[in-house]
Amino acid sequence: MSRHVVVTGASSGIGAACARAFARLGDRLSLGARRADRLPSVVAEAHHHELDVTDPVSVAGFLDAAVARHGPIDVLVNNAGLARGTEKIAEGTGEAWREMVETNVLGLLEVTRRVLPQMIERRGGHVVVIGSIAGHKSYAGGGVYCGSKRALQSICEAMRIETLGTGVRVTSVDPGMVETEFSLVRFRGDAARAAKVYQGTRPLTADDVADCVVFAATRPAHVDIETIVVMPTDQASPHHVHRAGS
Repeated sequence: MSRHVVVTGASSGIGAACARAFARLGDRLSLGARRADRLPSVVAEAHHHELDVTDPVSVAGFLDAAVARHGPIDVLVNNAGLARGTEKIAEGTGEAWREMVETNVLGLLEVTRRVLPQMIERRGGHVVVIGSIAGHKSYAGGGVYCGSKRALQSICEAMRIETLGTGVRVTSVDPGMVETEFSLVRFRGDAARAAKVYQGTRPLTADDVADCVVFAATRPAHVDIETIVVMPTDQASPHHVHRAGS
């Protein structure tokens, strides 16, 4: 039986890859993103809707439309998120920090708090959070981004405790370096600078991460994959990356 799968930030990268992977399983999809015009090219048959996770009105409109189209939500993939800049704490202005915390943490909570009650009531469902290796290991210039991703670990842990006995599963998928638009967004469209992040190494692809998400979401109902940390073979930590010729 097909499930209703909701993916946030589905217009590109990991979100788009997850949408395509679930579509191949025959699931019913509701896709949300700020760049809603891109969504039909991700999965044409899905329900498409503009979504800004930092705006409660936008979140409510997206989820109401999704449920009206496909019924109760079985799997929520919280993918929307971003890194912005590489400010050190002593150099920051606060603007980029607020954007990251509002999107990565408060945005995720805004979506999840509206979906989780019906999962609890139906005694089943799966919340998937796309985290990052940055939530496990910090690095200079990424303190707030790392902090926002580390917060997700505590949020996931609390959700597992709070929903214990309801049949709800909670999974965090935490990848290392993935070649998507991530660095392009972080560097505000500076393509040359973004390309250097992946130069001489072999990062993960969005499909690699989507494979992990689908694996967790297709386990038997009594199995909860709590955390998947997936890294490129060429990366041992945010600080240690093997590059050709180095």
